[in-house]
Amino acid sequence: MPDDRHRSTLPEGSKAHRIFLLLQEDIARGALAPGAALPGELRLAEDYGVSRVTIRRALEALEAQGVVERRAGSGTVVRARPGDGVRLAGDLATLMPQLVEMGQTTEARLIDFSYTRAAAPVARALGLDAEGRVQRAVRVRLIEGMPFSHLTTHVPADIAANYSEADLATTPLLRLMERGGVRIGHAEQEVSATLAAPQVAEALEVEVGAPLISLTRLVRDEDGRGVEHLSALYRPDRFRLRMELDRVGAGEARHWAPAAMTQGAAE
Repeated sequence: MPDDRHRSTLPEGSKAHRIFLLLQEDIARGALAPGAALPGELRLAEDYGVSRVTIRRALEALEAQGVVERRAGSGTVVRARPGDGVRLAGDLATLMPQLVEMGQTTEARLIDFSYTRAAAPVARALGLDAEGRVQRAVRVRLIEGMPFSHLTTHVPADIAANYSEADLATTPLLRLMERGGVRIGHAEQEVSATLAAPQVAEALEVEVGAPLISLTRLVRDEDGRGVEHLSALYRPDRFRLRMELDRVGAGEARHWAPAAMTQGAAE
């Protein structure tokens, strides 16, 4: 069932919702720090090319969410919230080992666990036939008690049989698969962005429609078989992706390359 709290604080109208999301993102990434005053309604209306009524609706939604405080005589001020200083960061060049380490240093909450027939996109990715069954698990990861990621994994049923629901609640999935004899050989990852659907918004404690980092990963074993399909959603105010680059090559061939790729084989 959708969370009435998230639904009731959404601004009415597509323009107000867009302004709400843009201001929310500026605050989440630190462009507007706690205690900072937002420009006045007239200035915001001019900046975004909308009416003052639209701006007022967006600000009312941010206030209802607890992101800002509207003070008589002093305008709208960004509020400090618990967890504002808590943030994880992952380097794109070394993301796989970092995600495994993250699984060992953060808390996981298992919210769904079942065996089911794989949906068509997942079945194709894992190389299963139309009747192929998978274990589907949904977990939320928390740091200092605050949720930052929503993870949905699909694993072929024969591989998943090597660990239990209780194991999954306490141990990173890749560790469990390796413990069961799977030899991980390769992974493909895509990073994008999306908006929070109602159930995800409730689990991550954000508004419906809030911007999220989206990561999709397909893991294969040494024989090329698909052994895990992961769909991960991250709160951008508590998790970010970064990459270090080195300038390499010579002359016109000089270019940027991920720092990890320029290190020696011993790394």
